[in-house]
Amino acid sequence: MDCTENAVTIAAIVHNHKAAADAPLLAFVQRLQSQGLTVRGLVPGPPGTLDDRGARTLLDLEQGTLYPIDHDPGKDPNACCLDPGALLVAGVVLRRVMESGADLVIVNRFGVLEAEGGGFSAEMLELMAKGYPLLTVVAPAHLDAWRKFTGGLATELSPDIDAMANWFDETVRNRMPLRPGLILRKATLPPLL
Repeated sequence: MDCTENAVTIAAIVHNHKAAADAPLLAFVQRLQSQGLTVRGLVPGPPGTLDDRGARTLLDLEQGTLYPIDHDPGKDPNACCLDPGALLVAGVVLRRVMESGADLVIVNRFGVLEAEGGGFSAEMLELMAKGYPLLTVVAPAHLDAWRKFTGGLATELSPDIDAMANWFDETVRNRMPLRPGLILRKATLPPLL
């Protein structure tokens, strides 16, 4: 990726409930992929099982690998269920993007671990420093930490596929070189009077 341009192409879908963001994010990824764009990274995967309860997984968009990221918190109901070691393993997906490139990188969440400097924060910073367009999801509880993390330079989006598409078109697609086979999004023309 040529990073001579210093334009910031970072956005976060801000949601009040993760289910409100996941479906539009996945639909947006599918839309871009159907247009011939290379979208890589990690998105929420289907739930797995952990002691007969739903367990969160991450899906590698490039290879289709599922990464379980929960662990049993034991008897402490307030303990974090995320497994930092599992996130470290899944982080290979984001590090691989830096070698293979992408038109857009998805990081499933900027959550509690990232807000504290862990989780995928190192990979996200490196992707941003290298100029990769990055899209993630942030809950209101972590929004202040996200703003500090990005220096206030990230765009905040509603969990709406059209909002994501508009952000992508305005900040990423307009600077992309034309490639053979790339399908450009059709412009919506105003009705004729």
